[in-house]
Amino acid sequence: MIETIKETLIVLGRIVTILPLLLFITIYMGKRAIGELPVFDFLIILVLGSVVGADIADPEVQHLQTGIAIIAIGILQKVVSKLKIANRFIGRLLTFEPTVVIQNGKLLRRNIKKINYSVDNVLQMLREKDVFSIDDIETAIIESSGALSVYKRAQKQTATAGDLGILHSSPGISVPVIMEGTVYPNVLQQYDLDDQWLKQELLRKGIHDTNEIFYASINKNLELHISLKNENPRNLPYLYH
Repeated sequence: MIETIKETLIVLGRIVTILPLLLFITIYMGKRAIGELPVFDFLIILVLGSVVGADIADPEVQHLQTGIAIIAIGILQKVVSKLKIANRFIGRLLTFEPTVVIQNGKLLRRNIKKINYSVDNVLQMLREKDVFSIDDIETAIIESSGALSVYKRAQKQTATAGDLGILHSSPGISVPVIMEGTVYPNVLQQYDLDDQWLKQELLRKGIHDTNEIFYASINKNLELHISLKNENPRNLPYLYH
């Protein structure tokens, strides 16, 4: 019983002493480390969590060495951050480059696969930014932090019809009807359409095989938006972090 109380007090004492140190080191590391979380800073946070967790959970761990480890990790992160700023080559080795995933309203399959994202990931991130149609986008970029940046087409950034007092039917949300060559019949049924209508629309756009399609969506105006698997748009911006 006495041993249990003693170990409990040790754990409580470690929490009281280690958390202020951890707070100080995190502030010392700067906003970048806790806000954007590039890959190196993410690893630093994981290591700090492991070190602190082991110290609190296991009374056998030397408390002083834990404090030294936390300070050393914080200094290492600060030094690496300065090196990344001073030397662009080192910076590129320690983080991901931004990746264009949508250009001129077209999903870029090769770029999406390269960063191990799925279409569903990209669509969800777009919805979180209140973008429900890929056709509205001029450029969308997955940043080094994993966040999505969106630049809309010029006509989507100017005054809207609502701003001008003009009322017309909204196309609504674009719903996926083809993903990786697979057709979703239930989506066609939702709009009172069938496979024959879809084949005619694809032929009208010069597409003879659904396997050529990476992603296709449809809205309530029955507008079909298509991104091909081999999409290779011109004037793709080169972005460096």
